Amino acid sequence: MSLNHRYYVTTIPEGENNFKMPRASVVHMTSTATRPQHMSQVLATLALSMGTLSSGLAKGYTSPALDSILDNQPPHLYQSSNNDTWSAFSVTQQEASWVASLSMLGAWFGAMIGDWIMRRGRRLALRATSLPLAAAWVLTGVAPCVELVYVTSFIGGLCCSVITMVAQVYISEISMPGIRGCLSAMLKVLGHVGVLLSYIAGTYLNWRQSALLVAVAPSMLFLGTLFIPETPSYLVLNGKDDEAASSLQWLRGGHVDIQHELQVIKTNILASRAKQYELSFKNSVFTPRLYKPIAITCGLMFFQRFSGANAFNYYAVLIFRQTLGGMNPHGATIAIGFVQLLAALLSGFLIDIVGRLPLLIASTVFMSLALASFGSYAYYVSQTQNLGYVDSAVVGQHDWIPLLCVLVFTTALALGISPISWLLIGELFPLEYRGLGSSISTSFSYFCAFFGIKLFMDFQQSLGLHGAFWFYAAVAVCGLCFVVCCVPETKGKQLDEMNPDYAQAR
Repeated sequence: MSLNHRYYVTTIPEGENNFKMPRASVVHMTSTATRPQHMSQVLATLALSMGTLSSGLAKGYTSPALDSILDNQPPHLYQSSNNDTWSAFSVTQQEASWVASLSMLGAWFGAMIGDWIMRRGRRLALRATSLPLAAAWVLTGVAPCVELVYVTSFIGGLCCSVITMVAQVYISEISMPGIRGCLSAMLKVLGHVGVLLSYIAGTYLNWRQSALLVAVAPSMLFLGTLFIPETPSYLVLNGKDDEAASSLQWLRGGHVDIQHELQVIKTNILASRAKQYELSFKNSVFTPRLYKPIAITCGLMFFQRFSGANAFNYYAVLIFRQTLGGMNPHGATIAIGFVQLLAALLSGFLIDIVGRLPLLIASTVFMSLALASFGSYAYYVSQTQNLGYVDSAVVGQHDWIPLLCVLVFTTALALGISPISWLLIGELFPLEYRGLGSSISTSFSYFCAFFGIKLFMDFQQSLGLHGAFWFYAAVAVCGLCFVVCCVPETKGKQLDEMNPDYAQAR
């Protein structure tokens, strides 16, 4: 089967083309084929989805694992190879907070070096990070000391950060426009599935067994990269036109004429090089056009990370153990993972129907109410225990209150500020600065996540569990004020309408 295409050409004005070469044009392609071949692209996406599944498994691993490792019972000890001695290590709450947070510190470094690694090849980057990630999880499963868990947590976060970044770029470069959104959504959904699977596994397995189970996903990612090609865009960018043609032929199908599409890729890369040649790093970083977009996106990242999201994601089981009287804390955590998955599936529809700004306002309002209510219930439980009323049956009658608070918070987060803060990175930054803006915002997000996770134990010890969540509620209220005063509505706006001055409107 062959594809019929229509083309139209957009010429870059001479004033914007100071590159010493003929005037560059960006060629756009639309397909008129009624039955395009998508199977190879779907298979490649399924292979890469093992990467986002790995990231989801890693994110969901921490909550039940910390509960298990702090328990310090014989099933969680390490049996040596001679099968006659046992070695164990005790973990304090502060050490547990390092185990949880160092993955985000690693992700921060991964965001900074991810572009450098990706320039060596998309497929090579996936291979270079998937094997160390699998090895890190295996070492976690057999770790004889907490210091090794620190190291593997950092390495795991770094690798997951790079894998997630490269996977999105790979999908954007191999997919046809008609299915690009669907394939990208597949990666997102698999990440939430990974979180849910880790919550379920943590109910039945100890932290060592769960770590060995998580190692399967990056191993499958490495095997998958053996059967998928490098992206045509990367190959053309590096002067490997013959390999690019072979890659594109595999992705589009053996009987599809890919010569025209290959020429489109070459022309677009030529135009991209001409534009990038005009930009210097100094001018990119210090241009006033970036100040407002950076402030908006980094502000949303800050309020997202410091409003309790990390506490529930990484300490859910420990939190529920302190607030639930009769319900299994693992079961409540699984409910959170399930709601996150459903909300992620729904968010894509609501964002375009309702709009970014109304969802952000509703999200921060409900997050504030849920956090304040949860903190109040935690205060009630602590006062009940202090007065000696420790009848779990009586307290268990009210288990629906904290669970409802957490589910409302999770839904509000997943439908509003969590996806929209990432979406606005692509909408507010001018096209020529979008890569730099994405790098700055992503790095800042991971940096805030590291401190948010690490400081939760400190907040709990100094303020109490109730005080910590009242603090998170106050941050969410500040986030609401920030959204109302600073964040513009981008629903229905074309990207060229918002570049470069649209973010300055608020």
